[in-house]
This record gives sequence, structure tokens and C-alpha cells, in this order.
Amino acid sequence: MTVPLPEQTAAAPRPAPAATAAETTPENPWPLRQLSVKVGEYVSRMSPIWVEGQIVQLNRRPGAGLSFMTLRDVDVDMSFSVPVRENVLRSLPVEPVPGARVVVHAKPTFWTKRGSLQLEADDIRPVGLGELLARLEQLRRSLAAEGLFEASRKQPLPFLPRTVGLICGRESAAERDVVVNAERRWPAVRFAIREVAVQGARAVKEVSAALTELDAAPEVDVIVISRGGGSLEDLLPFSDEQLVRLVAGARTPIVSAIGHEVDTPLIDLAADVRASTPTDAAKRVVPDIQAERDQLTLGRTRLRAAIRTRIDREQSALEAMRSRPVLEDPSSILSGREEEIRSRIALARTLMGSRLDRARDEVVHLGRQVRALSPLATLERGYAVVQTPDGGILRSPDDSAPGDALSVRVAGGRFGVERTAQDPYIPPTHEETS
Repeated sequence: MTVPLPEQTAAAPRPAPAATAAETTPENPWPLRQLSVKVGEYVSRMSPIWVEGQIVQLNRRPGAGLSFMTLRDVDVDMSFSVPVRENVLRSLPVEPVPGARVVVHAKPTFWTKRGSLQLEADDIRPVGLGELLARLEQLRRSLAAEGLFEASRKQPLPFLPRTVGLICGRESAAERDVVVNAERRWPAVRFAIREVAVQGARAVKEVSAALTELDAAPEVDVIVISRGGGSLEDLLPFSDEQLVRLVAGARTPIVSAIGHEVDTPLIDLAADVRASTPTDAAKRVVPDIQAERDQLTLGRTRLRAAIRTRIDREQSALEAMRSRPVLEDPSSILSGREEEIRSRIALARTLMGSRLDRARDEVVHLGRQVRALSPLATLERGYAVVQTPDGGILRSPDDSAPGDALSVRVAGGRFGVERTAQDPYIPPTHEETS
């Protein structure tokens, strides 16, 4: 079998290009040019639209009739190239400058050779001041409804921060105001300064990055966001929703010092403390060393006076106690009590003797009553008790028979007798009857 050489092999016919993107396969892909053409055809069917953005860059080419500007989203880092006719720019009531917000009427177009998408503008309208204020008010109400401006979320400022984070413009007067006034109040204050763009298209991104960095630094105890005065458009970055949420969620207390007293960007409402000016911010973040010294001196003076008053009062009380007779002659209190004790002892003895005498008389009287009631007293008067051998008392002659042995008990003792037939009757004496 003969294998043909590569140059002798007939070229295989190429399959027809896929009609749709879903029909492409690894064996039958689209050429890149066809993809570019298909995308261009799809984009060309799109209708002109109105879009809002912020002018980041504007390259005007006098005499060319066509200028190019870069339009950026107002909230996220996303931009489009926008070619615009020179006559459209000249018809604007104000000169367009980088940082301005505009509404553009444009047709999306796709350049197939470069594979880039752009917007061809035929009308540009600057966003008016009234509309900006209305949008800011709507955003303020929305954030307030979420509770981002609640006082309960505010953090107290430290009395003496280790390091003060400062976000400001490059070589700005606001930076000098904060640093100089803070060092004048507390010369040992330390700063961590981040110089960023404070207006224009990069302001939100750079301020947010600096805030995130300082908020993560453990040595930074308070952060000041400072900027000098300016127009409403200049201060718009400090009302950006993303930046406001970042300020509200920071763990480090934040002082907002944007513009002048009349300026109120939204981060003023989200910050923990709002300072009217950069100078006011410096006064809020560090104490005044001279005022603290004066307070310390005043406190020492008051403390010395309070201690001296207390010592004088205690000394007077001690002297008053020492001047009492009992302390001058401690035995005097004992001598007076001695007579009282003797008198009470004598009274106690008298009362006790009287009580004992009455008790003795009462015992004698009771003894007499007991003896008078005792059977022995009856026996002493000449009576006798006759008992049978079993101990029973003989109460009647019929209770014994002649010849029975009986026991007779008299006052002087006991003796035995024998019952006779009949005892002679002996009449009682006068003493017995009495």
C-alpha cells in the first residue's frame, strides 16, 4: 500500500461557515472577522438612547469637525468613548469641562476592525443645578430611610488619638489648616496623611481607597476627610452613594470637614462628627494642651483648697474634743461613777435583805401551816393511830377481833398491842375535848 506524500494529497473541501453562533463547532468555527461583522450588525439595529455620565476627558480638535470625550458612569468605574461633532459642543450653553455631569443622546456603534464599542453623540445636555439637588435629596431620603444617618450609629471621638488619619487634596489649604491647628493645640499629635483627588472623576475612587486603607490601620483612632469650599458640582463626589455607605460602615470614628458651614454633602450626615471647616475639625480631634493645663492647674488648686478645708475642719474638731474635761482628766468620769456605783450597790443590798427577810417570814409562816395540817401535829395532841398487821388503819372496833395484834402509832413512836375482848371506857379529858 502506498501512502501519498503531503504534497500529493488532495486538499479537503472546507465546510460552509455556520449561519448562526449556535451552529459553530470546534471543526467549523467563525473567523474573527465574521464575529466582528455579526456584532456590528447587532449593534447597528439598536435605537439611539439617552444616557447619563460624567465627562472624564475631552479632546477637542479645532478644524477637524469631530471631538472625542470619555464618558464615565457616576457611581462605578465604567466608561465609554463618545465621538461628538464640534457643532454639538458649540451649541451647549456652557463650556463642557472634565468632571461635569451630562445627559447624552447617542447611537451605539461598533468598529469591526478594532472590535470596540462607542457612542456617537448628536445631542448633549448638561445636568442642571436644580436636577442635581433633586437627585441628591432623593438619595438623602433613601439613605436616611435605611438608617445610615441615625444618631445611634455615631461613634464618640477618642480624647487623645494615637494617630489622626487625614484625607485631603494634594498640597491643599485644608491640609495645612488641619495640621497646623492640630499641632498648635497638641504639638505631639501624629498624622497619617493621604493626599487624593477631591474633585473630578477620580475623587470617589481615590477617597474611598484612602478611607479603606486608614480604616484598616490599627494605630489610626480617628479619620478626618477634609476639603476646602467649592461649587455644588465640585463637592458632588462627597455625596456619592458608594462613598457615603463606606463612611457609614467604617469602624473608625470619622470627622467630615467638607467645604464651608453652608455646604452639606451627604457624608456630613453619615460621618460621626460634622465639622464646619477644616480648622473646626482640628479642634475636634485633639484637645487643647493649654486648656488642659489650665484645667489641671485649676483642679490642683481646688484639690489643695478642699484638702486644706478638710484638715482645718478635722483639726478644729480634734481641738474641741481635747478641750472637754473628760479628756483633760480622764479619772474624773470614773470618780463620778464610783459614788453612783456605791450607792446602787448599797441600794441593791438593802433591797436584797428586805426581800430575803420577807421570804424568810413567808417560809416560817408556811412551815407553821404545814405543821398545823400535818397528822403528826394531831398525834402530838395525844391522839394515836391504830393499824392492823397489814398496814390498814383501824377505824372501828368491828374491824378487828379480840386477840388480834395491832400497831399503835403515837407522836413519840410506834408500839404493838393485842386486842382484848372489850376495853374499859375512859371519858375524854378537858384538854382532849378542847
